[in-house]
Amino acid sequence: MKKIRAIALVGAVALVATGCSSGGGGGDASGDGTGPIDVWLSNNEQEVEWGKAVVEAWNAEHPDEKVTAQEIPAGSSSEEAITAAITAGTAPCLVYNVAPAAVSGWVKQGGLVDLSTMEGGSDYITERGGDVDAYASDGSFYQLPWKSNPVMVMYNKALFQAAGIDPEDPQMNTHEAFLEKSRAIVDSGVQSAIWPAPTSEFYQPWFDFYPLYLAETDGTMLVEDGKATIDSDAGRTVAEFWSTFYTEKLSPNEASTDDAMSAGTTAMQLAGPWAIPSYAETVDVGFMPVPTSDGRENPTTFADSKSVSMFTACENQATAWEFLQFSTSVESDGQLLELTGQMPMRTDLTGTYSDYFEANPNYVAFAEQAEATADVPSIPNSVEAWQAFRDEYSAAVIFGKESIDDFLKNAASKIDELVAE
Repeated sequence: MKKIRAIALVGAVALVATGCSSGGGGGDASGDGTGPIDVWLSNNEQEVEWGKAVVEAWNAEHPDEKVTAQEIPAGSSSEEAITAAITAGTAPCLVYNVAPAAVSGWVKQGGLVDLSTMEGGSDYITERGGDVDAYASDGSFYQLPWKSNPVMVMYNKALFQAAGIDPEDPQMNTHEAFLEKSRAIVDSGVQSAIWPAPTSEFYQPWFDFYPLYLAETDGTMLVEDGKATIDSDAGRTVAEFWSTFYTEKLSPNEASTDDAMSAGTTAMQLAGPWAIPSYAETVDVGFMPVPTSDGRENPTTFADSKSVSMFTACENQATAWEFLQFSTSVESDGQLLELTGQMPMRTDLTGTYSDYFEANPNYVAFAEQAEATADVPSIPNSVEAWQAFRDEYSAAVIFGKESIDDFLKNAASKIDELVAE
């Protein structure tokens, strides 16, 4: 899973524009300013190709408002790079692939433009994306919800077949059935049934605990109404489910040294559509929704969405806003889907791009799943809250050093304190 997780992080963390920046407080930045801008793009190869094509099309029509695209500088996470750029006053005009979890911190830092103040801003965001209120901060949009990668269970059909599981209809929608067939997979000689990354980064819960928690609760987020929700029966059920995988050694509590799916050392992983191209030539993969205790139909999962934000250091904000709309139009979103397989966050996705999904049936499951997703909450100290959760989860669930009850109680208490600051 090494390669996939790296791609996920690029997704979880991406970038866009450096440009037209002045001081950290915005300097002469203006919503009326027009002229050249710079943008940073994720270093995902397919997204770079998409970004270059969109920029080329824009520049051909706007010679006086040229956009220059570059990848985020190598060697840093996008959050670190963007936070540092805000502090230094060198932030880009736009960043594509912003992790929603990072937005609240940048708003607090004074680094983001309220897109609701741009001409037609809120109307454009809601008309394109539909019900996107969860991405607003105090009623204002500091991010445009751009694309989602609904998390599902990806599995190796050949390994399922060898374990006596029907790869076309695995029947693993309940926790009990999922565990039973995971045991069969390991008994058949596969090193692990499913191999979530056991590392400590704040975003790792999005690829183990959180999708199943959203499914179990029909979309209850980590924090609602200013309080953590996880110290509950549903939180306990999901934590005990994952704990069983580690105690029975169905999942390793150490990181894979290679791409476990390609190597055949795991039969399953939690992934979004970004993972499909990685296995096109090596593994015959299938997809199924994450399980729930009662096997409900159409469970909610983690959207793993990414946004686009505009930064206050940008001088030519009017151009940046126009380019943002150009790059998220029906045509540009269709190019994004075609080149990356990631789901634009717009209404009637399957109807708008019916030809694509007919030609690419592997992506249909994700398009359908995109209708039942939830995301991270927009809360103060979001990254710190997720890190507090991960630290407690790791100790209890992955390494068995504390009880599930203590984990849920301690994590909820720490999160409540962070959110209240």
